[in-house]
Amino acid sequence: MTIREKVGQMTQITLDVILEGEVYNATLPHRLNQNYLKKAIQEYRIGSILNTPGIPLSLKEWLALISDIQTVAIKKTRLGIPVLYGIDAIHGVSYTVDATLFPQQINMAASGNLDLVKAAAAITAYETRASAIPWNFSPVLDVCRHPLWPRLWETFGEDTHLATKMGLAMLEGYQGQQIDHPYKVAACLKHFLGYGMPLSGKDRTPAWIPERYMRAYFLPPFEAAVKAGAASIMVNSGEMNGIPVHANKKILTDLLRDELGFDGLLVTDWEDIKYLHSRHRVASSHKEAVKIAIEAGIDMSMVPDDLSFADHLIELVEEGAISEQRLDQSVERILNLKQRLGILEHPVVKAQTDYQLFASEQHSQFSLDLARESIVLLKNEKGILPLSKDSSVLVSGFSGNAMQYLNGGWTSTWQGDQADHFIKNKKTIQAAIKDKIGAAQVQFVEGCRFDQLTDLERALAAAANCDHIILCLGEKTYTEFHGNIDDLNLPDAQLEFAEQMIATGKPVHLVLLQGRPRLISSIAEKVASIICAFLPGNEGGIALADILFGDCNPSAKLPITYPKHAHGLVAYDYKHSEASSIQGSRSCYDPLFEFGEGLSYTTFEYSDLVLSANQIEMTDVLEVNIKIKNTGSRKGKEIVQLYLRDEYASITPSVRVLKAFKKVDLAPQEECLLTFNLDQKDLSFVGHNNEWVCEAGIFTVMLGDQKAIFELKNPV
Repeated sequence: MTIREKVGQMTQITLDVILEGEVYNATLPHRLNQNYLKKAIQEYRIGSILNTPGIPLSLKEWLALISDIQTVAIKKTRLGIPVLYGIDAIHGVSYTVDATLFPQQINMAASGNLDLVKAAAAITAYETRASAIPWNFSPVLDVCRHPLWPRLWETFGEDTHLATKMGLAMLEGYQGQQIDHPYKVAACLKHFLGYGMPLSGKDRTPAWIPERYMRAYFLPPFEAAVKAGAASIMVNSGEMNGIPVHANKKILTDLLRDELGFDGLLVTDWEDIKYLHSRHRVASSHKEAVKIAIEAGIDMSMVPDDLSFADHLIELVEEGAISEQRLDQSVERILNLKQRLGILEHPVVKAQTDYQLFASEQHSQFSLDLARESIVLLKNEKGILPLSKDSSVLVSGFSGNAMQYLNGGWTSTWQGDQADHFIKNKKTIQAAIKDKIGAAQVQFVEGCRFDQLTDLERALAAAANCDHIILCLGEKTYTEFHGNIDDLNLPDAQLEFAEQMIATGKPVHLVLLQGRPRLISSIAEKVASIICAFLPGNEGGIALADILFGDCNPSAKLPITYPKHAHGLVAYDYKHSEASSIQGSRSCYDPLFEFGEGLSYTTFEYSDLVLSANQIEMTDVLEVNIKIKNTGSRKGKEIVQLYLRDEYASITPSVRVLKAFKKVDLAPQEECLLTFNLDQKDLSFVGHNNEWVCEAGIFTVMLGDQKAIFELKNPV
């Protein structure tokens, strides 16, 4: 390969660059510009293209588009290497018309159902391949430790163990055993490393993470996924400890390649090499930024909207600043992924008739099942829920009659705010409730928008003639920096509207559609019930109606800590010093709802917690047995969570840490015996030398209201 051919393989551009019209303002209907295509593919030998032309395309349009691109790449270049096409299909194939859309990742984490998460990923892979696309920029393995961060909902929450298990399930669903299978895709882990804890809570802003903390909280999900065979990884757009991650050789090469053994493709995020110069200012020019990033370990640059990266990298090689051998390392990884995906032999799907289950009822049912299990019931005063189907209800609030608020960002468009234009065949909350109990028993009055009261008087009049008020509040759609905020409180207009509805004296059932925990402390005690639905996807309206009226028993648990106070942003695995009073001072840990909290319409009893031993050696495996019984009158599912506390350690221990979870489904009065195994890894922590260590001492196991103590002995 020539230097130009190698550099071309390392260059990724957005689809807009080769479409008719201006970049990000393509002419409709979408058509490839043959001159642009010739320049990008034939002249620059571009190896990868990503993204959508701003709106979703049909299966037919995707197939035609990518077929035309591949025809040029194969027939009109010297080597005939197909283009590797990638897309953000993070909760279903967001940019394909009529594709199955699932709850967002934060909901998946709340469900506690690894089998459903794996199935959702497998369906997404199937429908992504049906769209002629083999590479998916998912899952997000960032552990979010700052609830202000606008990408919280794209993660599996604040806990490392939960994120690891969920991420592995999603990875297996995407890739399966062989990623060249026509129903599988190459996954791309996001975003390596430390993205989920910006100091300010704003997207793409500095993080300050000590190495010990990084290894304890943020590295494990990626390490596990690399070990499980993840095909590619995308880099954190931000900076950590003053060094942009795209410029950090210690992170991208020493840690990722040498220590973890990752041999897959490492791709930048959007425009992030340029940002080394323009935003981070660690490079005095774009050309210097390219040099820094390549030396740090980048394989492919998501440029994305010009060909400047290729020009600069060719110059750097010709000048001797970057060796051709360095290019060979990256090009080998890129070509290896193309070979593994099978696109060297089959650059596009043979026929979309091979994908008869695309957007099928069967796929929609999986989405509905996952939505039902992902919605968290946080308050149910005096068992007021479920509601009788004979009830008359007022559905109010801006999020009660729109698909966009059920789905959030990355839905039809990047910010998700046009979802209602493109999604016509799914049910909003008010539509689903009408189907459930009959249109005559349901009124809908918006009452308020996100930050503005609208038809308040009409809402009050409607409330006077109903039995219950279903108040749908929350957030507008957003992702990335467009979701940056300064205040977790719900806007004043929503809180005022809630107070007005509460003042009617009718039971108010608060439904929160949101990507992060917006504060509701001023109204939480005044409403009859609280449902945190997060972003439950296309079937979320039906799932909510099923829960409200008792056709589904809620079973989800919070994957985050829900704050009570504006600055009370303490995660569940807090330290003892954050909970103990000093000279009568108030505890620092005072959430509105705790991580792992979530109600059911039935009750579960935990009993007979038994350990296989009261003392164990370092090499032993401790068996933990617990009985769970459904003591209520309804069938229900329970996420059984095992927490562990190291009572004393050389690094301050947390009050509790999640070590295992299982979801069980029990009929009324049915009981089961669950067994968990804890080994040395579960009892370890990252010590003073930034390595995992295991120390002798006393540990407490916690399951439900049950506790047991055991001792880990020093080796003789």
